[in-house]
Amino acid sequence: MKMERPKARYGGQAVIEGVMMRAPSHMAVAVRAPDNRIVTMSYHFESALAGRLRDVPILRGVVALYETLTLGVRALTWSSLAGAGKEDEPVDDAQIASGVALMVAIVTAIFFVTPVLLTAWTSRLVGSEYGEVLLEGMVRLVMLLGYIALIGRSPQIHRVFAYHAAEHRTIHAYEHELPLTVENVRQFPNAHPRCGTAFLLIVMVLAMVVFLLLGAPPLWLRLVSRVALVPAIAALAYEVLRLGPRFETLPVLGWIYRPNLWLQSFTTRDPDDAQIEVAIRALEAVSSEQHALEAERPRLT
Repeated sequence: MKMERPKARYGGQAVIEGVMMRAPSHMAVAVRAPDNRIVTMSYHFESALAGRLRDVPILRGVVALYETLTLGVRALTWSSLAGAGKEDEPVDDAQIASGVALMVAIVTAIFFVTPVLLTAWTSRLVGSEYGEVLLEGMVRLVMLLGYIALIGRSPQIHRVFAYHAAEHRTIHAYEHELPLTVENVRQFPNAHPRCGTAFLLIVMVLAMVVFLLLGAPPLWLRLVSRVALVPAIAALAYEVLRLGPRFETLPVLGWIYRPNLWLQSFTTRDPDDAQIEVAIRALEAVSSEQHALEAERPRLT
């Protein structure tokens, strides 16, 4: 008897005037070009998480984060080219690597180093050094929320947030096994429980807990620890995020993941039909590649 494989799970992100959808070993990007055409790009990759590494906690989180960042930067880079009518230009790997490095450096400097410098003088004000570390964590969280709210006021980012919602709605329709039409996709909400936005919140909360456990070392050591522990905290956040699909039906976890859905009210906007069409095209492109790959693999009998 043939054993049916589990249904592929897709994820994605919004890009400039488009959507990226990702399967286990494929990525597809669909973008609305200046002449109103929908142009697509497919990219095959061999994930390191396809082997034994996927069973190694923490380390798999570091690898998953690196892969997510590189694919995301590649998608964003190509979407900017496609948005300028240059979709046939290749994306340089060196450009991707430098983009990832720059992104990590900026995020670390703004959200991990800056809160330490802003609160380094407050121990006397709050009454204890641990209170200072707690205040640092609260400042970090407020900075994240403020940043998201601020960039959402930009007309261009507003459109990116609409594509973000189109991505979510399209995945909802796929997971409910409905034909991918604009009408079917539109009936679903903008938020999705597996959105990567949850990752940002989890990182901030875990950072607060970890840094509190470390206490309040001298300022220079505190700065070093904030930078050095970013990969470990991100890996821990990945492990927490992995638990969501396994236990999402438990009522006790509903309130834990509810802030993720709330935060998505800041990072999504209602998409129009044209934006939904782009998201559908991206999912169709990546799913066809994934189905072709699975068809080549021998089935268990």
